[in-house]
Amino acid sequence: MKILWVKANKILPVHSGGDLRSFNILRQLAANDDVTFFSYYDGPVDADYEREVQGQLPGAICVSMGRNPNSAVARGIDYLTRLPQAAPYAVSRFAAGTVRSRLERCLSEKKPDVLVLDFLDAAIHFPKLPPVPAVLFQHNVESEIWRRHANNGSAGLRKMIYGIEFSKMLRYEQATVARFDHVIAVSEHDKQLMSAWVDPHRVTVVPTGVDTEQYSPAKTATTEKPLAVFVGAMDWEPNVDAVKYFCADIWPQVRAKIPEARFRIVGRNPDHRVKALAGDSVEVTGRVPSVVEHLQEAAVVVVPLRVGGGTRLKIYEAMAVGKAVISTTVGAEGLDVQDGTDIVISDTAGCFSESLARLLQDASDRARLGLAARATAERYGWPFVGARFGEVLHSVVEGSSKVVPARAKAENLSDVPLVR
Repeated sequence: MKILWVKANKILPVHSGGDLRSFNILRQLAANDDVTFFSYYDGPVDADYEREVQGQLPGAICVSMGRNPNSAVARGIDYLTRLPQAAPYAVSRFAAGTVRSRLERCLSEKKPDVLVLDFLDAAIHFPKLPPVPAVLFQHNVESEIWRRHANNGSAGLRKMIYGIEFSKMLRYEQATVARFDHVIAVSEHDKQLMSAWVDPHRVTVVPTGVDTEQYSPAKTATTEKPLAVFVGAMDWEPNVDAVKYFCADIWPQVRAKIPEARFRIVGRNPDHRVKALAGDSVEVTGRVPSVVEHLQEAAVVVVPLRVGGGTRLKIYEAMAVGKAVISTTVGAEGLDVQDGTDIVISDTAGCFSESLARLLQDASDRARLGLAARATAERYGWPFVGARFGEVLHSVVEGSSKVVPARAKAENLSDVPLVR
C-alpha cells in the first residue's frame, strides 16, 4: 500500500503529544508499507531538520513556507490579515500556494493508494479532495477545544477572539470532517462528537500509544519526596490554563496540609504566565533532555486540565512509569482508565487538593495505583497502535463495506485565499 501522509509544522524533534503520536505511527506503517511523509513548515529552509526527517522517514518531502511570524506583533498582524477568511486562524495560517502546488505534483508523481491528512490544518490545501481515498486523522475535536476556551472564564479581548475562533472552527470542522472518505479519531468521546456531523461508520477510533520501554519504572527504588509533577508543552494554552488553575486554586490547599510539598512544571517553551508561577514551592524547568527522570522522581503526576481534546499521552507515559496520576475528567478523556483503580479523577479544586494531599502522604496507596497504571499502559504499545491504524487504511483502500465514500462539494471552504 502506498501512503501519502501530509502534516503541517515540523515533526522533529518530537515534543508535542500529536507529533509523538504521528511519528510513532509513521514508523510502524513504514515497516510494512510504502510511506511518503510530506512536511511543510514556517520559516526559512531548515537543512538540518530536512536531513533528519529524511533519515528517520526515507523519501520524506519537506517544504518551507518562508514566513515566520514569531513576535506577538507579527502574529497579531497575521491574525488581522486572515480575520475575514472563512477558515479559523489555526487552520488558515498554514495556507500557502507553494505547498499546494508541491502537493499536486507529489500526488501526480507518487500516485498513492491513500492520502492521510494529519490534523485539521492540513486540509486547507484540499478544498476539493483528490481522486484517491482520503483519510483525516483527528487528534482532537478542535472546535471542542475552542468552545472550552471561549467558556472558561476568559475576559475582554481574549474572550472575544476565542468566541470568534470557536464559531469559525465549528463551521469549518463540521464541513471538513463530512468531506472525507474516513476519519480516524483517538477516543470514543471524540468519535461521539463527530458522529453528529457524519455517519459513525466513517469514523474509527485508533487509541493512543506509549513507548513502554522508554517509559518504565525506575530500576532502583528510592524514597519518594512529596513532589507533584505536571508534564506538557508549556506554550500550549490548555496547559497554561491548567497550571495557572492548579497553582491558584489547588496547590495552596495542599501546602496548608503538607508545607514541605513541591510542585514541578516540566515542559518546553514556558509562557510568561507559567514562568511567573515559579516560587518557593513551584519549579518551572523549561525544556528538559528527557521527561522520564522527572516522572520517575515524582510521587504523584497531576493533570488538572480544564480545556483540551483528543487523548493525553502524558497520562499514559506517567502510568507506564508506574506513577499514581490525578486528573480531571477532561484531562483523561479518551483513555482506557478507571477512577480509583489505575487513576484518580477529581473535577473540583477541593476534591483535587484532597486527593493529592492524601496520595502524597500515603505511599502504599500510591504504589497500588502505580502498579495498576503500569499494567494498563502495557496494553497500548506503539506496535499495536500502528497495526490498528494500518488496518483502517487498508479497509479504506479496499473499499470496506463499512466505509461510505463522501465527496461533498467544498464551495463553502474554497473561499480561503492562499498566501503565495
